[in-house]
Amino acid sequence: MLIKNAKLLDGRIVNIKFNEKIECIGECFSDDNEVIDANRKLVIPPYFNMHFHLDSVFLQVKNESGTLWEGIRIWKDIKGKLTEDDVIHRSLTAVKLMVAYGTLWIRTHADITEKSLKLLKALLKVKELAKEIAEIQVTAFPQDGIFTDKGNDELLYKGLELGADNIGMIPHNELTREDGVRSIEFAFNLAKEFNKDIDGHIDETDDPNSRFLEVVAKYSLQYGWQGRVAAGHVTAMHSWDSAYRNRILPIVASAGITVVPNPLINAVLQGRFDGYPKRRGMAPIKEMLKYGVNVALGHDCIMDPWYPLGSGNMLQVLFMAIHLDQMTGYEELVNSINLITYNSAKAWRAEYGIHVGKRANLLITNADDVIDLLRFMDPPLYVIKDGKVIAKEGKYVFFNGKWEEVKRKP
Repeated sequence: MLIKNAKLLDGRIVNIKFNEKIECIGECFSDDNEVIDANRKLVIPPYFNMHFHLDSVFLQVKNESGTLWEGIRIWKDIKGKLTEDDVIHRSLTAVKLMVAYGTLWIRTHADITEKSLKLLKALLKVKELAKEIAEIQVTAFPQDGIFTDKGNDELLYKGLELGADNIGMIPHNELTREDGVRSIEFAFNLAKEFNKDIDGHIDETDDPNSRFLEVVAKYSLQYGWQGRVAAGHVTAMHSWDSAYRNRILPIVASAGITVVPNPLINAVLQGRFDGYPKRRGMAPIKEMLKYGVNVALGHDCIMDPWYPLGSGNMLQVLFMAIHLDQMTGYEELVNSINLITYNSAKAWRAEYGIHVGKRANLLITNADDVIDLLRFMDPPLYVIKDGKVIAKEGKYVFFNGKWEEVKRKP
């Protein structure tokens, strides 16, 4: 296949020839009839969604207060009543929607404090069912904490035995600071035993005294797990004083931790105890980048107990991040695309990018440049995975050997 007149991020207009892998970039010519004219529009590698909850997606329940705490209460009440088939159906709908919007890598959390582990089992099946259109990693996530209820530590261990890709944790949700630290050490011991990456919910609170990220950094360095740890949310960082951030962020960078803000959800769940002005509740991206911290973004939720909106479009997530952290300088805007592409690929350790010899994973957009991509947030005209067109115009996805119309909800 050949894409002609493709505009790359560096501004070059090139042809791209590929089968499963990219064979030529530049003056390439097709030896078959499969040619797509990009018409000098931007062609980029696909997006990552580095933090999501497929098990709760599209539940469409009513959280009247809109708060994190009511969402947690709702989830506790309903998660045991869900069936594997229901989770699979909702999850596949969400995966197809995200793929149509250009996301080919999805890291999802599965709540393993549902004691039958049916949520994890369902998402492991989704991973297999969707493997031709998306690459999915499933994190065994102890939503209620590892040591808050007897046996949650055993469930986390069993989740890894069942095949979870990553180890989750939520230290700020443990009963005491000491239990929070113990939960981090427990997660790192599991990581070493199973040779797994860690992807935790860390300091997801407005409390400026929540400082578990420093403990995660310590253990990342101590265990040699640099580049293998993601810290989701870290909303408390928004409330940390500047002197503390100045001390801890260089350590976070040296520990190779990727911080994953979730701008859509952080913006509405945080600052709930504030009057006006309200805190934005998002880890400061510009400041982290200044200190060399790798930052990637997550969508987190779509129409679930914590968030009633969401389209599956990672450009919408990036758009919100840009506004919350005032990243509207020209270079900031242009480089912001890295938050859902190259920075995420670094955390995933994925083969990635538009280079000869790389897997042919490409988006043909309808934008002249990154700024237009962000202005209009249009879905890609074509989504290409391993050399095959798998989605078109945000409306159609090629699944199980046939084209089907993408649903916006089940």
